[in-house]
Amino acid sequence: MDRPAAIAQIREAAKNIALQFMKIHPALPSLNDSETMGDCIKALHEMTVQIEIIKKKVGKLERQDDSTLL
Repeated sequence: MDRPAAIAQIREAAKNIALQFMKIHPALPSLNDSETMGDCIKALHEMTVQIEIIKKKVGKLERQDDSTLL
């Protein structure tokens, strides 16, 4: 697999993960447990931050590749 294909695969996976995270949040109030809900929201936020770090790193590599073409 070359770098552009790897970048595309990582971007798609990150997008799918984020979409799945969005399905968790609306279900949390139905647990009827504020402590669990709070902990889950905190964990979702932390995981979202980590996904964003991955996306930024991949974007940086992609921009480096684009600049070498000039």
